[in-house]
Amino acid sequence: MPLGIEKNVPMKDLTTFKIGGEARYFYTAKDIKGLKEAVLWVKEKKLPFFILGNGSNLLVSDKGFKGLVIKIEAKNVTVKNNLISAEAGALLIQLVSLALENSLTGFEWMAGIPGSVGGSINGNAGAFGNYMADSIKSVKALDVSNMEIKTICRSECGFGHKKSVFKKSKNLIILSAEFKLKKGDAKEIKEKMTDHLIFRRIRHPKEPSAGSIFKNIEAENLKPDFLKKVPEAGSIMKSNILPAGFLIEKAGLKGRKSGGAMVSEKHSNFIVNFDNAKAKDIVKLIVLIKREVNKKFGIELEEEIQFLGF
Repeated sequence: MPLGIEKNVPMKDLTTFKIGGEARYFYTAKDIKGLKEAVLWVKEKKLPFFILGNGSNLLVSDKGFKGLVIKIEAKNVTVKNNLISAEAGALLIQLVSLALENSLTGFEWMAGIPGSVGGSINGNAGAFGNYMADSIKSVKALDVSNMEIKTICRSECGFGHKKSVFKKSKNLIILSAEFKLKKGDAKEIKEKMTDHLIFRRIRHPKEPSAGSIFKNIEAENLKPDFLKKVPEAGSIMKSNILPAGFLIEKAGLKGRKSGGAMVSEKHSNFIVNFDNAKAKDIVKLIVLIKREVNKKFGIELEEEIQFLGF
């Protein structure tokens, strides 16, 4: 067993939901050498593994995870001209701060998001009409099928609405990325970041959560007569995207509870852990939301969060 692998580590302490059982094995990868050793060990043992970012956008089963959880801790971030390079374990707040310090625009939308670089690229995180894919130049990843490190250009990353080739292929572990930004006015950049922080402070719940539970709906996936039946939806659609929270609220589910979990009264696409919720409580609400939204609008919501150990 590689040095540093721990046993029976509580996952609730490592997720923003504050929910989940124990990881049978847990390893903190501080460099590529350690990461490779851990992957080779778990492959030899024929156990599953999971790459953990900052623990947002994730629901861990009450029974935990029977394999190895690897947390990427490499957090180095550098800037050269209008290019920012960041290791997968770096937090988005680091990118936001560095961009502001160097008067680079393109990361304002990230202000206040608790994710890591690797996790955010994996799910092509986004907000306010912006996505990780918008500024990525290339991504460096470890291909566990042959243990080789490869550089993948933006066009090969398979980015789409909250998806990427990394999310689709479990063989690719994101190591780092290079982002291309533009020079901007520091005052304007700071004002935009402040506006987004205020928005999140007002609109997003304070209780533990995993962020948005469901993906927003692209206009092309709506039925032709949807806007005729729900005309008010047209006024809140931006960039041809319909917020899932709108549908959840219109289905009368805001404030609905299951055990210690509740559909947030501030933002209906958030489920919050308001009283020591279990993963099963969250799952019950997810099932309820999907059923009721489908019944009322004929729309099948798709989860944005990842599930581990189910």
